Amino acid sequence: MSVQPLLPVGLKSQAVNFQLMPPLSLYIHIPWCVRKCPYCDFNSHEAKPVLSLSKGGSIPEKEYVAALVRDLESALPLVWGRRVQSVFFGGGTPSLVSGGGIAEILRQVRMLLPLEHNAEITLEANPGTVEAERFAAYRDAGVNRLSLGIQSFNDQHLRALGRIHSADEARRAIAIAQQHFDNLNLDLMYALPQQTLGQALQDVQTALAYSPPHLSCYHLTLEPNTLFAHQPPPLPDDDASSAMQQGIEALLAGHGYAHYETSAFAQPKKQSRHNLNYWQFGDYLGIGAGAHSKLSFHDKVMRQARYKQPQAYLDAVARGAPVQDEHLLGKEDIAFEFMMNALRLNGGFDEVLFQERTSLPLLLIRRELDEAEKRGLLQREGQRIAPTELGRRFLNDLLQIFLAPEH
Repeated sequence: MSVQPLLPVGLKSQAVNFQLMPPLSLYIHIPWCVRKCPYCDFNSHEAKPVLSLSKGGSIPEKEYVAALVRDLESALPLVWGRRVQSVFFGGGTPSLVSGGGIAEILRQVRMLLPLEHNAEITLEANPGTVEAERFAAYRDAGVNRLSLGIQSFNDQHLRALGRIHSADEARRAIAIAQQHFDNLNLDLMYALPQQTLGQALQDVQTALAYSPPHLSCYHLTLEPNTLFAHQPPPLPDDDASSAMQQGIEALLAGHGYAHYETSAFAQPKKQSRHNLNYWQFGDYLGIGAGAHSKLSFHDKVMRQARYKQPQAYLDAVARGAPVQDEHLLGKEDIAFEFMMNALRLNGGFDEVLFQERTSLPLLLIRRELDEAEKRGLLQREGQRIAPTELGRRFLNDLLQIFLAPEH
């Protein structure tokens, strides 16, 4: 799963001076899904009936692909001369798009942008039968990393989450995916409605049987403006969910997976390059309905957001103006956003990375660093700054220290 950082609003512009541009990634948003899950707060919209997109289904694939290309063309002046290190198809459900549609998007990306020859190209997919049948086509199109939204191998929990696939379909999808992809991520969730510790660990054990290079294990949270927020299901209490988290972390560590980010675990050299670019405060251009961008220039950092509703986005692209909101970040906001992302990394960051990615001296946040260290939430060893175990458990408290007053 790729989670684009939230878009701040009302920020004042202040001058910065970048000597080196951060790495650049491309995010492509597919806004449709078969059914909206009750926990989901992403920009996704149900499409009914679900038909083959390439055969006149309710999702306008040809129109949307053409809009993505026009969107990318309009953004080119913002990223002239910069190489793209990763591409991520997120959603929604990108696997609702045909293999031919994904191939056309990537063909245009390669024509318009200098894509690194070994770029990581990820596509999120659901384990449904229709989607799984397209995996070979996605590989042929140039996708080299697949992220499967498994969530659970327990049918009871899948129903509680509103998922439309079964545990058997999840297993079948993994088997098919492994025929075509060496680089595979499985998304799992824990602290599910009425889930026990044993059931949470069993989900992870089942996933480990497939030896996936990467696992994402997310704690189910009740996000605002979701069905679960309005009608909360019976969830495990804090002690039970904490036991699940600790048990999962210990189990994965015992199988050689490095816990490199809050919810991400990887075999050696299998970390998600695209998501690491987010956490290390790299740049990303986002195209598609509701996509966000964060782009650095010699003297500024800019954020953009595209129109969220699919039809509004298509109309805006047709007008040549897909961006709904655009603004510059001030120095304090740049510093906070760096910390908000980098402190998700269990290994933290080097001081030089802060200076490179923000163009600011570390002195700017010295008082906050001292306070976080005093409270046992952060540790500094040489040039390395990282959250402590306590800081990882109480990440929001740690980030609050670096939050500027105007936020």
